[in-house]
Amino acid sequence: MIDDNMEKLVCFDTDRVERIGLTEAILANVKTPEQISEALRQAHNSKGKALITRLEVKKFDALSEQDKALLDYDPISKTAISGKIQTPNNEANILIITGGTSDLSVAREAARTLLFHGVSCNELIDIGVAGLWRVLHNQESIKAASILIVCAGMEGALFSVIGGLARGLVIAVATSNGYGVSKGGRVALESALSSCAPGIATTNIDNGYGAACIALRSISAS
Repeated sequence: MIDDNMEKLVCFDTDRVERIGLTEAILANVKTPEQISEALRQAHNSKGKALITRLEVKKFDALSEQDKALLDYDPISKTAISGKIQTPNNEANILIITGGTSDLSVAREAARTLLFHGVSCNELIDIGVAGLWRVLHNQESIKAASILIVCAGMEGALFSVIGGLARGLVIAVATSNGYGVSKGGRVALESALSSCAPGIATTNIDNGYGAACIALRSISAS
């Protein structure tokens, strides 16, 4: 007989933040509303806060009113934060860049993950290489940043352009935007991995959360 006891189905990693400095995020798109609720309960009871990612509006609406009352929900990034949001500091000087407005949801997932961990960032949205003047217009901000999270789809050319201008750590996030042969972000990912600009870190497709975690690990190591 299958045991559907929710406490046995969900085991939130309450000690992860002590081990590696990063709190476990609750990945919502592969969980039922009941499983999300249980993970939220365990996280909130242990740490007083929680980060939920990939939480679509319909699934957020399916949560109980009690759960929703705990959450600061952002439908653009599909993230939700429970608990007090710290006043973020800007000591890390992180800049998030997108090739297009269509990359905003991935960029905001990164920004909200940083916010949850008490780190602020600045944004340059829609400065893709199809209008290269937009990159050139923002060269000073790009050169001044210590960490740059670059979100781009299509052919992913923006990664190499930023990698050739910036002194700071460049984290490439291929997004699933693009026509036909862009293959849901695969071409942009391969562009990041094969970039001639040296030293670019790369996450999986649409993984703004992972990019923020790389940034946070870099801050912790510095």
